[in-house]
Amino acid sequence: MLIISGNTVDTNTAIPGVNNDEIKLKIINIMQKSSYIYRFSTTKELLFILDMRKNIINASKMLYRSRMRFRTFKDSVCNEHYWRRTFEGGFLLKRDVMPSRAVNDIYANGQLYGTECATAIVIVYYKAVLDTFGEELFNRLFTDIYLMDWQNLNGKLKVTTDRKPPDTFPADCRYFKNPDVDPLTPEWQGENAIDLGNGYYYGHGVGITTGDRIIYALNNHRKPGSNVSAYLLDSSTNPDYKSLFNLYNSF
Repeated sequence: MLIISGNTVDTNTAIPGVNNDEIKLKIINIMQKSSYIYRFSTTKELLFILDMRKNIINASKMLYRSRMRFRTFKDSVCNEHYWRRTFEGGFLLKRDVMPSRAVNDIYANGQLYGTECATAIVIVYYKAVLDTFGEELFNRLFTDIYLMDWQNLNGKLKVTTDRKPPDTFPADCRYFKNPDVDPLTPEWQGENAIDLGNGYYYGHGVGITTGDRIIYALNNHRKPGSNVSAYLLDSSTNPDYKSLFNLYNSF
């Protein structure tokens, strides 16, 4: 069920700004048909979240096209004009660099970067925030960016994982787990992947493909003799949309 400002929104209620956007309409339809109650203070809050989710999907597709390489943290690389590579293998924004330029450089010069799938998801999130907030506000607010995984995030971008979500949506980050991974290839223990909303996922290292193909790729990196298949976890990871909206709405 979808409730805005205390009022139930049914399938016949028009939401301005959505028009014929297939992804946004799919998200709204999931909310409306759910037994879970999705509450928003205003239509503006819902539209912000829809924009963020759409921008996450677009940022995922663009990162795939950027030719950023897959590398483990110990072998990660970045453009050191904008980022300082840390001992852990993450990328820390340099103090004299404009945040929007640094994030956009990854998309323009992806061949200069290499990292793991969790970092790729964080990059996607920052790009989506940039495209939603606009350069001026993004540069004012996100001055302490650290790209690694969401356990090491700095600043105002918070990420949460719901272990048993009532529903899953386009732009959710899903996790494909490989429980019997070959210890010689620990980087194949799982894949973080963005749900693109059309039956496909983006996962750094596997590209844009179906869930079945991701499981197939993970199963090719199991312990010798194992017949325990990789599988999609019943969880979803997302930016904290409400805190981002409150931040955006305060300016």
